[in-house]
Amino acid sequence: MLSLQSEEKIRLALYVQKAALHFIDASRAADKCQIPEEVIQAGFSIDPDELASIVRSHDLKRLESHGGLEELARKLSVSLEKGVCPREISNRQRIYGLNKFVEKPSRPFLMFVWDTLRDLTLIILMVCAVISVGVGIATEGWPKGTYDGLGIILCVFLVVLVTAISDYKQSLQFRDLDKEKRNIQVHVTRNRNRERVSIYDMVVGDIVHLSIGDQVPADGLFISGYRLSIDESSLSGECETVNIDKGRPFLLAGTKVQDGSGKMLVTSVGMRTEWGRLMVTVSEGGNEETPLQAKLNGVATIIGKIGLAFAVLTFLVLTAQFLAAKHGGITKWTMDDALSLLNFFVTAVTILVVAVPEGLPLAVTLSLAFAMKKLMNSRALVRHLSACETMGSASCICTDKTGTLTTNHMVVTHIWICGEAKTVECNRRGNALKSSIPEKAAKALVLGIFLNTSSEVVKGRDGKTEIFGSPTETALLEFGLLFQKDFDAVKRECKTIKVEPFNSVKKSMLALVALPSGGLRAFVKGAAEIILGMCDKIVGKDGESVSLSVEQRKDIANVIDGFGCKALRTLCLAFKDIENSSDDSIPDSGYTLIAVVGIKDPVRPGVKEAVQTCLAAGITVRMVTGDNISTAKAIAKECGILTDDGIAMEGPDFRGKSTREMKLLIPKLQVMARSLPLDKHKLVTMLRKELKEVVAVTGDGTNDAPALHEADIGLAMGIAGTEVAKERADVVIMDDNFKTIVNVAKWGRSVYINIQKFVQFQLTVNVVALITNFVSACVSGSAPLTAVQLLWVNMIMDSLGALALATEPPHDGLMKRPPVGRNAHFITRVMWRNIIGQSLYQLAVLGILSFEGKRLLKLNGADSASILNTLLFNTFVFCQIFNEINSRDMEKINVFRGMFSSRIFMIILVSTVVLQIVIVEFFGTFADTVPLSLELWGISILLGAVSLLVAVILKCIPISTPNYTENVKHHDGYELLPSGPDLA
Repeated sequence: MLSLQSEEKIRLALYVQKAALHFIDASRAADKCQIPEEVIQAGFSIDPDELASIVRSHDLKRLESHGGLEELARKLSVSLEKGVCPREISNRQRIYGLNKFVEKPSRPFLMFVWDTLRDLTLIILMVCAVISVGVGIATEGWPKGTYDGLGIILCVFLVVLVTAISDYKQSLQFRDLDKEKRNIQVHVTRNRNRERVSIYDMVVGDIVHLSIGDQVPADGLFISGYRLSIDESSLSGECETVNIDKGRPFLLAGTKVQDGSGKMLVTSVGMRTEWGRLMVTVSEGGNEETPLQAKLNGVATIIGKIGLAFAVLTFLVLTAQFLAAKHGGITKWTMDDALSLLNFFVTAVTILVVAVPEGLPLAVTLSLAFAMKKLMNSRALVRHLSACETMGSASCICTDKTGTLTTNHMVVTHIWICGEAKTVECNRRGNALKSSIPEKAAKALVLGIFLNTSSEVVKGRDGKTEIFGSPTETALLEFGLLFQKDFDAVKRECKTIKVEPFNSVKKSMLALVALPSGGLRAFVKGAAEIILGMCDKIVGKDGESVSLSVEQRKDIANVIDGFGCKALRTLCLAFKDIENSSDDSIPDSGYTLIAVVGIKDPVRPGVKEAVQTCLAAGITVRMVTGDNISTAKAIAKECGILTDDGIAMEGPDFRGKSTREMKLLIPKLQVMARSLPLDKHKLVTMLRKELKEVVAVTGDGTNDAPALHEADIGLAMGIAGTEVAKERADVVIMDDNFKTIVNVAKWGRSVYINIQKFVQFQLTVNVVALITNFVSACVSGSAPLTAVQLLWVNMIMDSLGALALATEPPHDGLMKRPPVGRNAHFITRVMWRNIIGQSLYQLAVLGILSFEGKRLLKLNGADSASILNTLLFNTFVFCQIFNEINSRDMEKINVFRGMFSSRIFMIILVSTVVLQIVIVEFFGTFADTVPLSLELWGISILLGAVSLLVAVILKCIPISTPNYTENVKHHDGYELLPSGPDLA
């Protein structure tokens, strides 16, 4: 779950510490320290540190000195058959510890306040505010001289507070999501019952079941298993796998099961494991920066430099005009003169503060965090932030069939045995079916199901039979139990010598067993066509083995094809008797076919509608499955994936094509059956590199990891997926449902659009604020918007604006437009049209008020200048408030759609209006405002509201949309600003 950089740190720490750790462990062994009294009183006979050091140092001699595995289990008061008793768990946690690592404490809120205060422009403003207070008191006395300075300090405080609260909340949210990522479910045996528990609930003494793709959850010792090999590269950095057996029984936390299966006894958890000890010295880095955040940071820097230029020019113009009008020449200075220059400097710095759009990265973070939280509630765990952005640009989804498009609740509905196809009407009543099959054939079928399986049949706590294993294995075992109720009795009668677990390359599982009557028998099951090719005999109508003729082989192939056309998964079961031999290799030919089994796996409700949604959104859905071509086509047609002009083909045919042939074929390819993981990887590579598609791909097995890594967005299955697949993926689909994948795409589009809305809003404010103050300073010698006022506007558009626009929920209209083009600029022509149009309107309004306001509004008297400046400020703020509403939809005229149901947006909008009224009417001393009459309030609101009409007019101007056929990829980032007049 760690980043690659963190893994490298861990490996370096390992090399440095290993010698020291082993030296310490050896010292402890030499000392033979006494067992603590509390350990003995708890009913155990071995010290936790001694136990942990045996595994950590891979010390076989010390293990043997304790009597080996069985004696060690006795010292831990655990049976290797029964497992831990649930009532002992708290006692074991007290003595041997919890399976949790010491985490770096979360940063306190004050640290976020401190980080915000370290912003250079805010520091300059605070220094200026302090100087302003000192000079003001000297010239105007107490308290009048403090108002300007205290007003700036108050605004800076509000900006810091809002920013720090926002950052703090996001850090807590990301921390919770990170904990969820590490919460792995583990299979253990407790009190003879096999159950799934959280990795955090594991204790020393637990019997853990491991299979391909699992992460080893704690340090432990190998009990039993078949061809168990472990990838220890996450700890050692070595790529070679380690074979685990009785001679090398040590298993370390954090490593991965590369092949085989087995059981282990947990000997140490949490901070006593090798992984836990290393975690003390290595802490993970900060939150990743997404490509869009990086690009927006670059845009913010460019805009900031432009703002700096305007700030310097404003200061120089104001200073030059002041010096030109100064009485007494430049040699005589008073405190008032110094205060004027200080105010010019403060105004310039404030222009810089407003110009720097620090809200851009904040908007991305807010939008991503909001989307991640909502997606978590919708059963999708986002592991990499960039996936949220990229999924909105996906143009192709390569999806598995089983469990994603289908329910993964499998049941055997058809069987071909002894030359006859039969329908399994009801799994609960197998007597009629059992009586119709010869006894010898039925016995061979039961042995083929029960002895060649990686699943287990156990009694639950309620006394009911439970099956632990994959859905396919579960369906077969449920079917086998119709013929023989006692699974364990069959397993005890025959000794399993060797097992080759199922993998997606061989598409078969093999087992070699010793029969009670003597002799060896090999069993094989797997993909129907592959197993049929391994057979030269079949079980005949009397239950005896007979030669398989060419005609019979064709008939069986037709049966397989017929089952596939009914959307059934087809498997074959076969056996071969072998003479006793010292060689335990399992043959790959000469088998006797027992049966062809058809397994029904219904399509998930709503999948067809979800596929149609993808097609309407310009997203092509391709099915990539290991099932046979007939089954794949039947399911694809039922889901709406395979169309009349679409192509369905098998993996071997696909991989035999040249690159040129693939480029011509892939656009119409909709189904790939009997595919290997390498076929999926090749398809993804071709789609991305040759056809420039943005590809999302689903995967659940260890062998899917390369395709998940290669894809733009890797989607791992939370239920069926292995830990290796989940670690390689960008998003984990917790319910394995295709509808959830479509929901991720919708939220991805929402993130992208929301950030565009905010960028449009913020750039409009930036343009208007900069030009208004600069032009006014050049013409009249003073800036109409003071430092305090600009800081308030800065808070509206940065923190509050980002929160309002970046957290808008998605709507169905997002899935009725094509994905964003790979070369499309982030700031589109539509956005430029809205930014320029709104800026021109606001500049015209503020310009007319600034230069002709007194005459038009007939403002006379001593306070007319203050009233006009307040009106300017008020109008400017209300223009931004209404522009915030305009920015909710960049193209549609009806911007009020869904506004009143968006709670966050409405709260921020109402709060902004209320605070504006309070500032103008009651805090004029600090904000340089005076109370306005109802008439002038009405004028401000009306001029702001007219921007809604301006937006309608702008949206009626036709803008050609860019070509969306080429798509964007998150590894490449986004091109944000056009170079030249072609804004698309």
